[in-house]
Amino acid sequence: MLSDKLLQQIEFIKEIDKIKYIQRRTKLFNSDRPENDAEHSWHLALMAIVLLEHANQSVDLLKVVKMVLIHDIVEIDAGDTFIYDTEKNHTNTSAERLAAQRIFGILPGQQAEELIAIWEEFEAGQTPEAQFARAMDRLEPLLQNSSNNGGTWNEPGVNYEKVYEKKSV
Repeated sequence: MLSDKLLQQIEFIKEIDKIKYIQRRTKLFNSDRPENDAEHSWHLALMAIVLLEHANQSVDLLKVVKMVLIHDIVEIDAGDTFIYDTEKNHTNTSAERLAAQRIFGILPGQQAEELIAIWEEFEAGQTPEAQFARAMDRLEPLLQNSSNNGGTWNEPGVNYEKVYEKKSV
C-alpha cells in the first residue's frame, strides 16, 4: 500500500502536468508555434546549467534549477500574463500567491514549504540565485524574439522602451 506522503507527491505530479497546456505569447525559436510553460521552464533550466559561468556572483545551481522549473507553476491557476500587458500587474499578484499555496500545498508539509519558499525567493529577486534565474527568464524570450524577426515585439503596444524596461536586470 502506498504511503500518504507518496500519494500526495503523485497527486502533485499529476497536477503540475497541466503546465504543459499553458501557452505563452512567445514563439519557439524560428517557429510560429507558441511555447508552453513546461517547455519554457525546461529551457531555462538548461540555460542556467550552460550559462552558469556568466553569473555575476557565485550561485547554488541546484537552487537556480529548482527556481526556474517551478517559477511558472502558479500559472496553472493564475494564467500567463504577457510581460508587456500594461493593464495587468505582472508582479506577485494575490491570484499567484493563492495558486502557489494551493498547488504546492498538495505536497507533504516540508516539501510544500520548501517549494513555496523557493518560489517566493524567485519572485522577490533579491538573492544571487533569484537574480540569475530571473536573468535566464528574461534572456530566453529575448533570444526567441530575435530569432523570429521581432516576434512579440511587433505586437501593438510593445516598443523599445518597454522591452528595455522589462528585460533589464
